[in-house]
Amino acid sequence: MPRFCALLLLLFCNTIVYSQTCTNTFTGTVIDLHDNSLLAGATVILAGSETAVQTDINGEFTFNNLCNSTYSFQVSHPFCATKGYTVLIDGDTNKTFKLEHHLEELNQVIIEGNAFASKTQTSNEQTLNTKDLEAFSSGSFGDALNSLSGVSTLSTGNVIVKPVVNGLHSSRVLIINNGVRMEDQEWGSEHAPNVDINSSGRVTLIKGANALQFGGDAVGGVIVTEASKIPVKDTLYGKTLSTLSSNGRGGVISSKLTKSFESGWFTSLQGTFKKYGDFESPDYILSNTGILERNFSVNAGLNRFDYGFDVYYSLFKNEIGILRASHLGGAQDQVRAIQSNEPLIINDFTYDINSPKQDVTHHLFRAKAFKKFTNLGKLSLQYDYQFNNRLEFDVRRGDDKDNASLDLDLKTHTIKLDFESSSIPDFNIKAGISGRHQNNFANPDTGVRRLIPDYDAYNLGVYGTGSYNLNSKWLIDAGVRFDYTYMDVFKYYRQSLWESRGYDILFPELVIQTVGNQILVNPELHFNNMSATVGTLYEFNEDYNASFNYALASRAPNPSELFSEGLHHSASRIELGDLRFTSEISQKIGLNFSKTKGIFRYTINPFLNHIKDFIVIEPTGVQQTVRGSFQVWEYRQARAQLLGLDLDATLDLSDKWQFKHQFSLVKGYDLTREDALINMPPVNTQNAITYTNSKIKNLKLELQSDYNFRQNEFPNTNFDVFVAETQTSEKVDVSTPPAAYHLLNFKSSIDFNIKNNSIITVGLGVDNLFNTSYRNYLNRLRYYADDLGRNFLLNLKINY
Repeated sequence: MPRFCALLLLLFCNTIVYSQTCTNTFTGTVIDLHDNSLLAGATVILAGSETAVQTDINGEFTFNNLCNSTYSFQVSHPFCATKGYTVLIDGDTNKTFKLEHHLEELNQVIIEGNAFASKTQTSNEQTLNTKDLEAFSSGSFGDALNSLSGVSTLSTGNVIVKPVVNGLHSSRVLIINNGVRMEDQEWGSEHAPNVDINSSGRVTLIKGANALQFGGDAVGGVIVTEASKIPVKDTLYGKTLSTLSSNGRGGVISSKLTKSFESGWFTSLQGTFKKYGDFESPDYILSNTGILERNFSVNAGLNRFDYGFDVYYSLFKNEIGILRASHLGGAQDQVRAIQSNEPLIINDFTYDINSPKQDVTHHLFRAKAFKKFTNLGKLSLQYDYQFNNRLEFDVRRGDDKDNASLDLDLKTHTIKLDFESSSIPDFNIKAGISGRHQNNFANPDTGVRRLIPDYDAYNLGVYGTGSYNLNSKWLIDAGVRFDYTYMDVFKYYRQSLWESRGYDILFPELVIQTVGNQILVNPELHFNNMSATVGTLYEFNEDYNASFNYALASRAPNPSELFSEGLHHSASRIELGDLRFTSEISQKIGLNFSKTKGIFRYTINPFLNHIKDFIVIEPTGVQQTVRGSFQVWEYRQARAQLLGLDLDATLDLSDKWQFKHQFSLVKGYDLTREDALINMPPVNTQNAITYTNSKIKNLKLELQSDYNFRQNEFPNTNFDVFVAETQTSEKVDVSTPPAAYHLLNFKSSIDFNIKNNSIITVGLGVDNLFNTSYRNYLNRLRYYADDLGRNFLLNLKINY
């Protein structure tokens, strides 16, 4: 009997072992945690065994014959941080693994692939990556953008440079700096963007008002700057850039250091110092054109799989000299200056920055948080604050000679909520709401009539956009945005101007009080602006694609266009606005045809932009003041039409030689007066031939050609002035454009490996190789002096 019981027990145990036969299947998918893209070629290893599989083209993998138990898996992918996961297997099981996708090479972050998503689908986008931007580390934000087709620059001398996109600039071109819409009194033609080019990891140009999440008033385009992507891993890296320049006898140094952790925490510090003395034309010194720039930024936060936040702060401080010869005395001096081949004032070289000059300080603070919801989308909340203090110093005498003639404080608070989702197959949506309050305070203690009045402005914006893939070749996208703007303004008008413009009849209810010959008024203005876009993209095959886009943009007039009344000191002219202005309405059609692969690649981008109530400023005469004789420029509204063509082409001559070509054409017409628009960029073509050899320490040699045609279409805005000294009238020619010119530039660089896998890149360049004398039609100081002469540059970059 005991033997029989033992036999039954043995049989029972065998039955239990047999029931544990492992037949479970474990399947899964490996995706990128940021955009849910499938990661093919990822390796999944079963811990404690030699079993390993790789994901297929769909990012999927399979393990067979697993038991009901807990297993550990190790998941890795090229350019991803390896992650470990614990999975409970209970029957057939499916699991999704998310990896942080990043690229790392020689301890520096390289921006490639999908590191930055496209802002739009059917509009024309151009980008400058980190290496492109580093080539302009000693220049300005506008200089870097000028390397793109369709972009020219409106400048005041060689330091104050702002981008012109397809013929439009200032308030018509939005600049988004690290997610913040810049509010730095961009209305002025000589107000350069307060952006440090060395703090950006990538800059995207969108030609047109298609990125509605940023604003509906981008009649010209949107420029988006973004910081470099920070990997989720334990690492410490940085870089230092320095440049010495012969012209201006100065240089710039910029450093950035980033620390990140596998937990998602990160912090990044960046700073720039730039100092130049007087710059030089080929034949003389451009007196009082030095610059002193000091910038600093810090970014810190947490970036996790499904949520994160970060805070960002930047300080931009810039002191810029204005060509001394542009601020003169009486009408006789104005006539002599414009007729002369060289400036009337030429002094010895100095690093001193005297009046006339600008001193601009811009603070920017941003706090942002996001949360991802499974099968729904991503929700982002952002608050930002900007404080811009602008000082402009005129050439003054007496006790107030060191006081600013213009002192403006602009404070801007913005809060916005955005939602984006791709949970529906082939369909992506974005929607959001934003609110903004802005306060401008014009210091009354300058002793000079305030050019811009005190005001409070409020804006509420709502938008929605979507894109849909009809099939593997066709995509359509569309969007709509509404903006409401309210302005509460307090301004003193000269009674003579108030009555001469008929304001006393049109707006008698605005008058609060009369003080001597001054009238205090309180305009309360309301603007309702609708914007929309629709487009389609068709991919013929892997090499060719074509797109069409229609964009409706509506822009409320800015404070300068409405209320200017007085001397704009750093612009060296008297400006007059008009209280009767209404919103600009732009309708732009853009086409884009591209060949993206092969040894010959190109993009063709024609456009047509019709603008109703286009606000244009142009010279109308000269006025004598106690501070000298100044040109008078007045704003007016007209029907305008701009059309043009941008062309980019690249030809790979061999594995080492490459040829690049850019061509930009824009024509602007005033349909109201049947005349050309003022300050339209002339035809420009840029060519470059480049030699690169990775076997010779990444040697790169490049010769660039920049040819600017003469602008042959321009309005006649010349006028006569009475010269008291001679008791005669003299014609002031402010219309005739300068001659065409051709510049050659040379660039070179070579890499040297040093310890700990760090790299030193040494570069030598020469701008204006043949020291050509020229004047740029869009340089506001072309009446008084030539542009820059030859400039030797020595660049040093260290990645560590």
